[in-house]
Amino acid sequence: MRLIHFLIFIMTAFNLFGCTKSFSNKNPVGEQFPSVKGHSLEKKNYNIPEDFVGDKVLFLIGFVQNTQFDIDRWTIGLDQTTTKVNTYELPATQGLFPIVFKTRLDDSMRVGIPDEIWGGVITIYKDGEIIQEFTGNENPRNTRVVLIDERGIIIFFHDSGFSIKALNELISSLKKQ
Repeated sequence: MRLIHFLIFIMTAFNLFGCTKSFSNKNPVGEQFPSVKGHSLEKKNYNIPEDFVGDKVLFLIGFVQNTQFDIDRWTIGLDQTTTKVNTYELPATQGLFPIVFKTRLDDSMRVGIPDEIWGGVITIYKDGEIIQEFTGNENPRNTRVVLIDERGIIIFFHDSGFSIKALNELISSLKKQ
C-alpha cells in the first residue's frame, strides 16, 4: 500500500512540476536538435543528438506523465504501418523536483514499462528545460514528434496530437532524402 501511495505522489509531482516555465510552441524544422544529456532506463548514458549521428532517429518527447497516451498512439501507428525507424521516448522534465528524485522516477517507470523496451526510453532531467524551450511546451500533454536526419537536423516536427494525416506526413519524411 505504501508503494501505491508513493507512486501516486510521484506521478502527481511529475504532473505538477513537469513544466514549470512556459515557452511558446514553435516549429523547429530545419534546425539542429539541441545537445542534451540523458540516460535510458537500462542506465546507459546518452548525448543527444551526437550519439545518433549517421542514422535517422525519431524522438517522441513527453513533458508530463499524461503524454504517454499520445506517445502510445504514435508507437501503435508506427507498428501498424510497419514503419522502420529507430524510435526513442524522451521524457523531458524541468525543475528541481525531477532532478532530485530522478532515481525514484526512473524506478517507477521501470515498474510500468516492460524491460525489453527500457533501452528505448531516455529520460532527460537536467536538460529537459532546453528541449521544452526549443519546441515550446504549450499543451504539454501532446507529444513532440521529432525526426532528425543523419546530422541531427530536424526534418519532421509535430506537436498537435496523433492523427493519421500526421503519421502519413512522418512516413513521407522518412522516405525523402
